[in-house]
Amino acid sequence: MTTTTRELFERYHACWADRNPDRIVEFHTADSVFHLHSGREPVRGRAAIRKAAVETFAAVPDLTFRMISFRAGTDFWVVQWQLTGVSATGKRVCVDLADYVLVENGAVKEKHSYVDGVAMQAALS
Repeated sequence: MTTTTRELFERYHACWADRNPDRIVEFHTADSVFHLHSGREPVRGRAAIRKAAVETFAAVPDLTFRMISFRAGTDFWVVQWQLTGVSATGKRVCVDLADYVLVENGAVKEKHSYVDGVAMQAALS
């Protein structure tokens, strides 16, 4: 892992932790892909990624992330998370998620998020 990749991860994650869609998309390439692997189609481009982030924060307004593990190389990182919060429907959220992120020229090129769909659906329904 390079310091640069770790630093990018730290700055990028801070935007998610702050629930700031405008800052999140600043870290993505113009043609970036975000795919929440929960039955949804991948979204492409900063505007679509921003919209997906806004929807995520609307679904769980107080979303928090607890890092379980982190691995990185020069052009990727993989993180295992436990997400918690209270959904917009008032149900408690406690879900496992793994992110696989590809980096290109110091920016996020692809972000693949693999979520425990059963637990997420139960919390959001």
